[in-house]
Amino acid sequence: MSNAVFSLLDQPWLPVLRRDLSTGVVRRDRIRPCDLTDRIAVEPVVAFDWQRPDFDAASREFMIGLLATACPPQDDRDWLDHWRVPPSPERLAATFAPLARAFVLDGDGPRFLQDHDDIAAASQGVAGLLIDSPGQKTADDNLDLFTKRGRVPALARATAAIALFTMQSQAPSGGAGHRTSLRGGGPLTTLALPAGTSSLWHLLWLNVPSYEASAGDDLHLVFPWLAPTRTSEDKKPPTTPTYIDRDGRQCFWGMPRRIRLDFRPAVEGEVCALTGAADAVMVESYRTRPWGVSYAAVGHPLSPMYRQKESDPGWLFVHPQPDGITYRHWVDLVVGEASPLRRSAACVAKGRARLALVRQSRNARLLACGFDMDNMKARGFVEAEMPLFAIAAAERLDGFARQLVSAAEFAGSRTAAFVGDALGIDKADATPRAALRERLFAETQDAFFGVVDAAAGRLEADPNLPDFAEPLARGFLDRVLRPAATRLFDESVQLSDLDTRTLARAVRARLFLTLMLKGQGKDGAALFKALGLAVEAPSEPKPRKGRRNATEEISS
Repeated sequence: MSNAVFSLLDQPWLPVLRRDLSTGVVRRDRIRPCDLTDRIAVEPVVAFDWQRPDFDAASREFMIGLLATACPPQDDRDWLDHWRVPPSPERLAATFAPLARAFVLDGDGPRFLQDHDDIAAASQGVAGLLIDSPGQKTADDNLDLFTKRGRVPALARATAAIALFTMQSQAPSGGAGHRTSLRGGGPLTTLALPAGTSSLWHLLWLNVPSYEASAGDDLHLVFPWLAPTRTSEDKKPPTTPTYIDRDGRQCFWGMPRRIRLDFRPAVEGEVCALTGAADAVMVESYRTRPWGVSYAAVGHPLSPMYRQKESDPGWLFVHPQPDGITYRHWVDLVVGEASPLRRSAACVAKGRARLALVRQSRNARLLACGFDMDNMKARGFVEAEMPLFAIAAAERLDGFARQLVSAAEFAGSRTAAFVGDALGIDKADATPRAALRERLFAETQDAFFGVVDAAAGRLEADPNLPDFAEPLARGFLDRVLRPAATRLFDESVQLSDLDTRTLARAVRARLFLTLMLKGQGKDGAALFKALGLAVEAPSEPKPRKGRRNATEEISS
């Protein structure tokens, strides 16, 4: 085995893409963390290139954490200076140097993200570090149909390092004593993205939290592997902000799993099973023990949070769900502070303000990603981009967007209920109703962002423009919600295929849907209220005494 240690600060271990600004040609490269700004004026690094979205996402978090630990912006002016003139690779290398002992992957001293002391335990295959690998029970039951066992015999050290970081930062439930990550299993990460084809430096720097200074001398409070492992067996108290660094930067370097990688010399012709890269040293297995660090009440600037009710003292991290990420989630991910039950990620709120400083407003984006977990099983990696709208009048725009989302929520739920009533679907069976509601969001997403963009344009021209919302909200109802809800109902309820009794029920449900979308009855009033529209009084004559019209019936 090579005697030289593998340093994540000194080795060119991060695969990236570079774009030649003169030709537009993109090529692959491998860099050290300090090379992030190398050739930034002519051929900048624009993205990570592991060809696995979970590793790319983890690499972004790794670099944001490294910058936040070594050289965070102290204030907006400091941030803006380095946005306009990024630090040179030489300057970054000097800034990272004091952290060197925390970023050694192997060797005799502390190892990056690994237990402080050696672990006496049986070795297991390195594939177990991959969150999407089948668990032992899945393999034993022969249920690994799509993600097969045995596909990852060995990893190069670079790949093992990012797999380890991904596991520690995203760790799902792993059985008794095998802790989830600081944010729980498979947390949702959200980042603000600059407009256009900005460099990777600008994307990362946009999301780095501001702190008064670098981490300082108490590095063991930031990097838990530099001190004896703080274990959590026998009902020991969890690790709270009291036990970590003052600024909470350990959130980027949490170590819930107790792991020691096993290194061996590569055999002739051997390459990494995931990247195809050659390496003199390979990682074939690792050893683990339960009862790693158990975190409680430690925040994270890259993840949104929620609570069930206002009286709850604690906040929980948001996790991806099987139905994906649509504009239904947008207001909570971007403007969560407007709700007592939601908090958007601190980096998104700060990123919007920073983008306003550099006059990148309507074209900025929001990136949301993470594993959709079913307890210990990864159902998939979710990733979505949406507009961010970082304008000066953001508060007014956010309120308008929240109105549209609320209206779409109500229209989708009621449309699904009417379809259920028409077809006689048991109200206890929520699956088909939820699926139809999500279809409405998916099919109206582009239109929603188009309307919000139009509102942003009006507010950019005049932040105090009165009554900007009413015509746009009415257009959203007339040209988006009404035709979408009607079409979904008609596709779901084929009147020509129904028997007489069911047909009568379906026609009645279709009538109620139509009246709601016109603002009639209790449902219509609720829909119009969500949109901020005045409800028009019905012009139809009153029905004859002793009969009830449809509007009265759905209001009762």
